[in-house]
Amino acid sequence: MEEGRLCQWGVIRSLLSIVQWWAFNVTVIIMNKWIFQKLDFKFPLTVSCIHFICSSIGAYVAIKIFKIKPLIAVDPEDRWKRIFPMSFVFCINIVLGNVSLRYIPVSFMQTIKSFTPATTVWRKYFDWRIWASLIPIVGGILLTSITELSFNMFGFLAALFGCLATSTKTILAESLLHGYKFDSINTVFYMAPFATVILAIPALVLEGAGVLGWLHTHPSIVSSLIIIFGSGVMAFCLNFSIFYVIHSTTAVTFNVAGNLKVAVAVLVSWLIFKNPISGLNALGCAVTLAGCTFYGYVRHLLSQQQPGTPRTPRTPRNRTGEMLPLVNDKLDDKV
Repeated sequence: MEEGRLCQWGVIRSLLSIVQWWAFNVTVIIMNKWIFQKLDFKFPLTVSCIHFICSSIGAYVAIKIFKIKPLIAVDPEDRWKRIFPMSFVFCINIVLGNVSLRYIPVSFMQTIKSFTPATTVWRKYFDWRIWASLIPIVGGILLTSITELSFNMFGFLAALFGCLATSTKTILAESLLHGYKFDSINTVFYMAPFATVILAIPALVLEGAGVLGWLHTHPSIVSSLIIIFGSGVMAFCLNFSIFYVIHSTTAVTFNVAGNLKVAVAVLVSWLIFKNPISGLNALGCAVTLAGCTFYGYVRHLLSQQQPGTPRTPRTPRNRTGEMLPLVNDKLDDKV
C-alpha cells in the first residue's frame, strides 16, 4: 500500500514538473519571438547571454541567500569534465534555438525540434511499442506545421543542428543528474556561469555594435529592456524546470512531453502573432496528442510487468531477470 502511494506521488510529481516546464517554455519562446519581431532586437547571441546571466544570478540567490538547496561540492576536475561540456552543448542549443526564432516562425522551428525524441530513443533498448509511439508524435508535429511557407535556409539549419544539440544536452544532463546526485538548482548554479563566459565574447564581437545602435535608435528603451531582461528571468525558471523534469522522468519522456508542448506553443503563437492555422494544423495537433497518449499507455504497461512476465525480444533483462531501468529510479535519488 505504501509503495503504491509513493508510486502515485511519483507520477503526480512528474506530471506537475512537465506542466510547469510547458508554461515556462512557451513563455520564453513567445517572449523571444516578440523581442526579435516586435522590438526589432535581432541579436540572438546577446539575448542568450542575458538569459544565462539571469540564470547565474538566480541560482546564486536561491542557494546562497534563500538556502533552497545546499550547495553540492564538486571537484574542480569534475567541473571541467562533466559540467563544462554540458554547459557548452547547452549554449549551442540555446543559441541555435534563438537564431532559428530570429529567422523562421515558431511553428516551423518547433516542427524540426519534434525529431529530438528519435535521436534520443536509439541509444536505449526500448520495447517496439515505444518506437511505434514516436511515429504519430513526429508525424503529427510535421502535419501541424506543414502549411508554413516562410522558409529560411539559415533558420532551418540552425533549428536542425539545435535539434541534435538538444538530444545531446538531454542525455548529458540525465547522466549528470542521476549519476552525480545533482539537483536542478545546483546544476544551473554550476552550468550558467560557464555558459555566460562561453557566450560573452562572441556576443560582444559579433553583436556589440548592433546593440549599441539599437539602444540609440529604439523609441521605447525602458519598456523594451524590461521585456528583454524579463525573458532572462523566465529563462532561469525554464533552466530550473528543464533539469527538474529530466530528474523526475527520463530523457525520452522529457522529449515526448516537448512534442506535446509544441501544440500549445503553436496555439499561443497563433493567438499572439496571428499565424494562420489550417485544418491540417488542427489535425496534426490531434495526431500528436494521440501519439503522446499511446506513449504514456505503453510506458504504463511496461512498468506494470512483473519479473518473469513474457516480453518482446527488444526488452532487455538484467542479471536478476528484471527489466533494466530506464534511469535510476531510487526514491532517494529524486529531488
